[in-house]
Amino acid sequence: MKPDVDQVMQGFFGTLLMDVAPHLNAEYSMGNVGIMGMMMFMTAEEHDRAAEIRVAENAEMRALFGQAARDVDDTGLKARLGEAAASRDASLRIKALDQANAALGGLLVDLQTYVEVSKAPWAGPLEARIWDYLVAATERRKLPFPSLG
Repeated sequence: MKPDVDQVMQGFFGTLLMDVAPHLNAEYSMGNVGIMGMMMFMTAEEHDRAAEIRVAENAEMRALFGQAARDVDDTGLKARLGEAAASRDASLRIKALDQANAALGGLLVDLQTYVEVSKAPWAGPLEARIWDYLVAATERRKLPFPSLG
């Protein structure tokens, strides 16, 4: 048997919310069970999409860094951007993708800090592209709220 994680977690969510919670007497216990159920639901969704989101974000940041490396004047930052743009995800395991994502995200902060004070003609469009990436990444990571109806 190969358990389908999102299906199992959503099944547990339904059982906790519909079968267990109504039979609890204390409000505190009912609230705890409700929160645990919600976390199971959200965990199931995150499990299903985790690799896809991280791979997409990492690729988008690398593409952004490739463009930025052509424009940035600071030699140290330019080298870091070029190295990051040429890098690849070593594994599709979530922890490895998270580690790469965190490193790329840190470099994105450094780039944004540099771009925000630059007066170069390319800085404004690059800053807009950074913000577009941040908005898209935030949208991708929004967690769904289950329909209880």
